[in-house]
Amino acid sequence: MLAKALTIAGSDSGGGAGIQADLKTFAALGVYGMSAITAITAQNTCGVSAVQGIDPEVVAAQIRAVVSDIGVGAAKTGMLFSAEIIQAVAATVRALALQPLVVDPVMVATSGDRLLQRQAEESLCQQILPLAAIVTPNLAETEVLVGRKVTTLEDMRAAAEQIVAGGARAVVVKGGHAVTRATDVFYDGTHMELLQSEVVETQNTHGTGCTLSAAICAYLARGATLLEAVRRAKTYITGALHHSLSIGQGSGPVGHFWNVSYPAD
Repeated sequence: MLAKALTIAGSDSGGGAGIQADLKTFAALGVYGMSAITAITAQNTCGVSAVQGIDPEVVAAQIRAVVSDIGVGAAKTGMLFSAEIIQAVAATVRALALQPLVVDPVMVATSGDRLLQRQAEESLCQQILPLAAIVTPNLAETEVLVGRKVTTLEDMRAAAEQIVAGGARAVVVKGGHAVTRATDVFYDGTHMELLQSEVVETQNTHGTGCTLSAAICAYLARGATLLEAVRRAKTYITGALHHSLSIGQGSGPVGHFWNVSYPAD
């Protein structure tokens, strides 16, 4: 049976992050992808120049339309932008029992531009995180979620425990570079594990977080366990970073189809 996944996130006009990155990742991993767009950004490799949120009722209608007809094996959230959109998404996810749900708590773009209104951070923590099968924050996002600085491996472990205690079923705290290895902390309430991979030296990292969470979602849709999905997603994103694309004048995107192929110039 064809695996199906839904992304609830913002649109990146540059194609490297957001809905576009998620759908590319789903396709690369053999999953049929669907979308509910929460916001439209005018964005390229250099930054975000404009953002327009979608009417919350329209966001909810997109989710209902997909679920009622096609069905969803797994879903993920990315950029949710506002408290009103968060409320609509949370209510719809609960009403439809949409699970498993991967939550990428997108707050700031690679360029530094905000993608979540500051007043919506509390709504994200209170309404979306308790619905999550797994949350995938980077260090900056983790600090917002737990309300303190997170700089060491012990900080990451403690933060993982706090996030799960707050209602999420599991979390992978993305630590990034740790000496010569990229180290993340996975915790599901009973099992904690350090996940390490090689550091890929590239300036083209646009969409890395979206791509990792979308890969986790894709593997969950294909029937993987949480930990297995995270491990396989890390392998996929490492390959995508190795094959990142020098497109545009800023931080280019990762190579979503590295495991398929890109045509020669």
